[in-house]
Amino acid sequence: MHVTVISPEQAVFEGDADAVIAPAYDGQVGILPRHAPFMTLLGEGDLKVRHADATHTFLVRGGFLQVANDAVRVVAEYAEGRI
Repeated sequence: MHVTVISPEQAVFEGDADAVIAPAYDGQVGILPRHAPFMTLLGEGDLKVRHADATHTFLVRGGFLQVANDAVRVVAEYAEGRI
């Protein structure tokens, strides 16, 4: 599935993923390829994008996550990559 993570300042991540784990406003959500259409508000915490043997982690706060047509779009009020 294709994943896009953006903040008001910049595009933070764009690429393919095998799984996404995100901090929704009411708990963690996990997204796998071919997930049903879905939308949720984001809370604050670590957003993890997994692809093959690599995991990209971002601190996000506010905004929303949308799943549609095997694509995940994260539009966050704040997003910063973590090492």
